[in-house]
Amino acid sequence: MIRRFLFLIAMAFIVSTILDAQPAAVKNGHFQNGVVVCASAYAAEIGASILKQGGNAYDAAIATQLALAVVYPQAGNIGGGGFMVARNSQGALHALDFREMAPLLATTDMYLDADGNANLHKSQDGHLSVGVPGSVAGIFSMYKFARLPFKQLIDPAIRLAEKGCKLTESEARLLNRFKADFQKYNRGPVAFVKDSPWKAGDLLVQKELAGTLKRIRDKGAAGFYKGKTAALIVAEMQRGSGIISTEDLARYEAKVRKPIEFKYHGYQIISFPPPSSGGLLLAQMMGMIAPFNIDTMGFLSAKAIHIMTEAERRAYADRAKYMGDPDYFQVPDSLLMDGAYLRTRMADFDPQRATPSSTVGAGNLYESNETTHICVADREGNLVSITTTLNGNFGSRVVVKGAGFLLNDEMDDFSAKPGVPNMFGAVGGVANAIEPGKRMLSSMCPTLVLKENKPYMVVGTPGGTTIPTSVFQTIVDIIDYGKTPREATEAPKFHHQWLPDQILMEAGFARSVTDSLNHMGYSIKKTSGIGRTEIILFDQGNKNGMQAAADIRGDDSLAGY
Repeated sequence: MIRRFLFLIAMAFIVSTILDAQPAAVKNGHFQNGVVVCASAYAAEIGASILKQGGNAYDAAIATQLALAVVYPQAGNIGGGGFMVARNSQGALHALDFREMAPLLATTDMYLDADGNANLHKSQDGHLSVGVPGSVAGIFSMYKFARLPFKQLIDPAIRLAEKGCKLTESEARLLNRFKADFQKYNRGPVAFVKDSPWKAGDLLVQKELAGTLKRIRDKGAAGFYKGKTAALIVAEMQRGSGIISTEDLARYEAKVRKPIEFKYHGYQIISFPPPSSGGLLLAQMMGMIAPFNIDTMGFLSAKAIHIMTEAERRAYADRAKYMGDPDYFQVPDSLLMDGAYLRTRMADFDPQRATPSSTVGAGNLYESNETTHICVADREGNLVSITTTLNGNFGSRVVVKGAGFLLNDEMDDFSAKPGVPNMFGAVGGVANAIEPGKRMLSSMCPTLVLKENKPYMVVGTPGGTTIPTSVFQTIVDIIDYGKTPREATEAPKFHHQWLPDQILMEAGFARSVTDSLNHMGYSIKKTSGIGRTEIILFDQGNKNGMQAAADIRGDDSLAGY
C-alpha cells in the first residue's frame, strides 16, 4: 500500500511537470509497454502518464482526448464528435459512433435560399451550422472499458485549462488568423482573442472551459447534456439563431456500430462503418488495387499512383450516391465491398490513361480540414484508434458563452443540395440529405490492422475528404513496400476524390512522375499538406515492442515507455 501511494505521488509529480512546462514534440520512438500518438505534445505526455499510472489504452485515450479539448482547440473538442475503433486484449472489437447529429428543427432545405440555391455560409459559419455535439457522450461510452477513476483522467485537462498551456508558433499563427471570425460570431470576450497578436510561448488560459470540465468530472455526461452547461449551449443558440434545443441535448446518445472488416494481402483491416464513409472507401480502394500486385511497382511511381488514383476516383463516386447514416438510409455496404463488384469497377481501367470523372458515375449495384487523430496501444494488447472533429478549423467559431468551448460546424457535412459540394469539395445526394436526428456523413477513418489475428498497426489521420486516401496510402506503404512508420508518415501524399477531377499532390514527388501523370491526362494541383498521419506498428517477433511515428506536418507528438 505504501509503495502504491509513493508511486502515485511520483506520477502526480510527473503530471505536474508536464503541465508546468511545454513539452517538446517527439516524432518517432520505440516502446515496450505503451505509446500515445496525437496532435499535441501536452496531450501525448498526459496520455502516456496515464499508461504509467496503470491505466489501459482506453484510459489513456480518454485523458488524451480531454487534454486535446484544451490544448488543441481548432479540432480537439467537447463541442464536436467523432468515431472510435478499438480492439481489447481478448480480441473483442469495439466501434463507437459519437458523431454529431442534426437538431430536431433541422429541415432538408434549411440552407437553400428563395431561388433554391445553396447558401453554404449558413452551413459553414456561425450558430446555424452547429450539429448536436457527441464527444462527451462518446467519452463516457468509452469509459466502460477503462479502469482508473474518471477524476484521474480529466484532472490534467482541467489544470491545463485553469493554469494555461503554452502555444506553439503554428497555434499562435492560427489563432491570429481566425481572430476576426471569433469576434464576428461571439458577443463579449473569448479566451482565443487578445489585443496584441498571439506569439509562440504565450499562455492560453481557459477558465470557463475549466468550469465546464469540472461539471463533467462531477456529474458525468449529465454535466454536459443537462443542467448548467446544457442551458448555456441553448442560450448561445438563441443568441445567434441556432436551433439546438434542450431536448436535442438530452436525447443524444453514442451508438455502437459493427466495424468494417476485410482482408488485404493476408492482413485483416478493421475500420469504421457509416455514418463514416472512411471504412467503406478504404475497403473499396484496397479491394480494387489488390489484383494489381502493386508491390512489384516502384514506390511512389507513376504506375502505382495511376492505379491507386483510379481506385480512389471510383470509390468516391460511390460515396456520393450510396453512403449516409444507416439509421436513415439503407447503405449497401456488403455489396460495395464485394470482390466481384470491385472488379467491375476497375473493368474500364486503362493502364495508359486517366479515366475522366465525367465518364465515371457511381457503380451499378443490383440492389465526410480539420480533424484530429489519436492512436494508443498498451502492453496488454489493447488498441484504440479515435478520430474527432469540429469540421473546419475551430468549427463554427462560436464559443459557448459562460462555458468556454467551441461548437462544431458539422451541418456542412450533410448535402445542402444534391450535387453541391461542401467545404471539402465532397458532393452528395439523397443518402446524405438533412433530416432531424440524422448523423451527417463523415470521412473519418480510424483503423486497426491485424496480422495472423495479432496486433499489427494502429493508424489514422485528420484531413477532411483526404482522410481515407491518406490511410489507404499509409497501409500500402507499410504492407506492400515495407516502409517504417517514419517513412510512411513522411512520404508525400496524393489524393483524388472523383470531383473535382484533379490529383492533389504534395511536394516531394519526382518530376518524372508528375510529367508521366500529366501525359496520362491527369490534372495536378499542388498542395502544401495532406493530413497528419499517426501510426503505431507492432514489431513482428517481439511480443511487446512497438514503433510509433507522429506526422512531421504539424506539432504532432508521441510519448510512451
